[in-house]
Amino acid sequence: MKMKLTCVAAALCCLSTAALAADVGGVEVTGYSRGGGVYSYNKDQQVKGGLTLGGDLQKYRLGNEGDYGVEVNIAKTFDVEGVKYKLDYMPTKWNSGNVGTEQAFVEMSGLSFAPEAKIWAGQRRLRIQDVHIVDHFLMDYGVNQGSGFTDLSVGGMKLGAALQTGDTFDSKMIAGTSANKLNLDLSEINTNPGGKARVLLTSVSTSGLKSSGGSGFTVSHNQSDFVVKGLTNSLFLQTSSGYANINGRFGAFYDTSGANPVAIYGKKTNRIADSINWQSGAFGGQAIVGYQTTKSDDPAVTYTIKDTSLGGRVSYAVSKNFKWLVEAGTTSRKFSDNQASQRLNKLTIAPTLALSPDFWSRPELRFYVTKANWNQAAADANNNATTGFGANGRTSQTLAGVQYEVWW
Repeated sequence: MKMKLTCVAAALCCLSTAALAADVGGVEVTGYSRGGGVYSYNKDQQVKGGLTLGGDLQKYRLGNEGDYGVEVNIAKTFDVEGVKYKLDYMPTKWNSGNVGTEQAFVEMSGLSFAPEAKIWAGQRRLRIQDVHIVDHFLMDYGVNQGSGFTDLSVGGMKLGAALQTGDTFDSKMIAGTSANKLNLDLSEINTNPGGKARVLLTSVSTSGLKSSGGSGFTVSHNQSDFVVKGLTNSLFLQTSSGYANINGRFGAFYDTSGANPVAIYGKKTNRIADSINWQSGAFGGQAIVGYQTTKSDDPAVTYTIKDTSLGGRVSYAVSKNFKWLVEAGTTSRKFSDNQASQRLNKLTIAPTLALSPDFWSRPELRFYVTKANWNQAAADANNNATTGFGANGRTSQTLAGVQYEVWW
């Protein structure tokens, strides 16, 4: 039996920090961490990075994280004659990598000409909305250096904008290449009783890269006024091109799998996804269905990738501090040419300790067993001897382990 050790020291630090109040001496401390021992019944291969065909919505994460780490956000707000300014810094440590900077920025608010607006500069993580069970933010500005504002009131709605470069605190673009991205974000659009829409526009300009620029458009609709109380629904319609990621971030500029980064082409992507959340007494959960197409701008690539995802996680609380989690997902990857279609199915059962019966209660300590199987085409496409789940001709995998997840 093979065990992957996690950053226990980081977890203990994280949990001890969480035990303190969220505000220590005027400094606000928030964060997130997950980790735990992973055991594989297949001794010849420990899956790294999680079981997924590679699509954005295809990694059902319960008992399938494939990574571990901690991020701690430290912020201090000052008030000078009604004008507030905040200093914010978030270091992160994931897997065996170095400690990195996720965000570091300054923000001002309470200005006389727009008291509700928050104006910022630096590197800020602006995540808008995710689907937790697949560990993916479908709307997200990214974490590049730049400046912008949020929460500006416009006709009963909220407007945000950000102008960012392709650089981060930890990584600069290769010499001779550059990129800039503009996001416009209009939220709080009342559409119907209990329903609100949000629109995110993305425009990218580049130089020195394989493709030229790019753009993106997302409209989402969140509905909460249902006959079934505790039920919410989120619908996403999205498209992007070039180096604009479909979620609002920058797309990939380089292939970093080799010894030196190599510039790559942008891509055209379309997606429709729908997610529901519910909590009714002891019964809670989240489910998603999604369909995405991707076509590279590389003239040598003639096919379109078609990814599908269908799955959900159910939570049932037996008592205040114990619940059962069950997660199931089926995903496929098809191609517009004659390549064989890939399919992966995954099921996880996890008796779980928690602080309350709610689906979103954290921290959680989970004791899980995951069973996954896939077809030969998926095995052939993921047969890397180190990380590929299809190595050695395998078409199934059983994982067992213990995992904590905490945010505060």
